[in-house]
Amino acid sequence: MRILILGGTSDANALARAAAAARLDAIYSYAGRTLVPVNQPLPVRTGGFGGAHGLARYLHDEGITHVVDATHPFADTMSRNAMEACVAAGVPLIALVRPQWTQGPHDHWITVPDLAGAASALPDESTCVFLAIGRQHLQEFAAKPQHRYILRFVDEPDGQLPLPQSEVIVARGPFTEEGDLDLMRSRHVAWVVTRNSGGSGARAKIDAARRMEIPVVMISRPDMPGRHTVATAGEVMAWLNHETCLGA
Repeated sequence: MRILILGGTSDANALARAAAAARLDAIYSYAGRTLVPVNQPLPVRTGGFGGAHGLARYLHDEGITHVVDATHPFADTMSRNAMEACVAAGVPLIALVRPQWTQGPHDHWITVPDLAGAASALPDESTCVFLAIGRQHLQEFAAKPQHRYILRFVDEPDGQLPLPQSEVIVARGPFTEEGDLDLMRSRHVAWVVTRNSGGSGARAKIDAARRMEIPVVMISRPDMPGRHTVATAGEVMAWLNHETCLGA
């Protein structure tokens, strides 16, 4: 058995630790978007594969027998490539996907299908927006330059941002509700925009918004049907052990 973990998330990191503890032959793959990624207890490769065909070739060349897609829930291009490559290479695939956040009775969510919908949901009058969507997805909001945007990135931005009124905070989660509450109150945040990533590490801003009674524009996850999906690293390990028992 030789496993490829498509990682970059806290769930993937937990899986890497479990795989290393079990002495599994596994490789951890980073997309390469984070300048200083978390150290892993497994061999690491960084960068793209060249699409589905390139990934299928990599699986063959490296003797990969199992693939775990533990990428971000919004990394839909990589996930689709993984599905296509595994079918072409005849390699079993499992997706480790954290549960989505769900709206509570005191949440004020505006659910939208995509980034364009999120930008359209913001008001026309100038306000302060906590834009928690990552540095690769800002261009859609350039259509509303009247707002003051609070941006939180893992790395310092490279080059000029498309938002003329913006403050960048460089920090790595997990974040706390009290910390995000202080951040949002001190900057008079009136709106939050985020993707429904799920998990606990980035949920703090949702809970803080509830306490402040301000709206959250929630971007829905892309639809990814046809995958064997589990929610925890333990379930992935059980799947791998089952496959081993079957002689895979």
